[in-house]
Amino acid sequence: MAADSISDRRRRADAERSIAAIVDAAFSCLSEDADVSMSAIARAAGVGRVTLYAHFPTRQALLRAVLRHAMVQAAAALDAAAPDDGDAREALARLVGTGWQVLDRCRRLATAAARDLPSAPMREVQDLVLDRVERLVTRGQEEGAFRADLPSSWLVTTIYGLMHAAAQEVDAGRLSSSDASTVLETTLLSAIERPAVASVQQSSPGR
Repeated sequence: MAADSISDRRRRADAERSIAAIVDAAFSCLSEDADVSMSAIARAAGVGRVTLYAHFPTRQALLRAVLRHAMVQAAAALDAAAPDDGDAREALARLVGTGWQVLDRCRRLATAAARDLPSAPMREVQDLVLDRVERLVTRGQEEGAFRADLPSSWLVTTIYGLMHAAAQEVDAGRLSSSDASTVLETTLLSAIERPAVASVQQSSPGR
């Protein structure tokens, strides 16, 4: 019985290593090519097609696992940017910089997931980002750093929309990936910062 238990544990450990290798390889492959084949993913993972399909019978099943893996990594990266800490403007700059890195890394994976999976998993990914952006925008409005003459929901939509517009510009070759973070930070801050109140001094007309 003890020998059978040890054997079972070894098989489970081997299976977990295979699954982790497949998901890691699929994440890397899909980050480069949304149309990468299952055979190419198996080769990258160092396993055979039989092993890959034993764990992930369909491409959709593998995509779901990769998406979960990407969400865990994205959440950790976004939280490391500390969007709830410090000056709201600086926090936004950090969040945009990290958010762009996450989006840039995962945009081809997102293309594959949007094409091959139902909309629900994609909404989970959007909520992952939007929840953090919404908290930051609300805090910035309360602190007087961000404009309050527009609804917070619209500012959140503006941030999210411009980040995806940047991804489209990079895909079209009109913007480099390395420049996108700076362009986004400058554009977004100018769009949502509280407008400065102009001090107008009127001089008395000379006689």
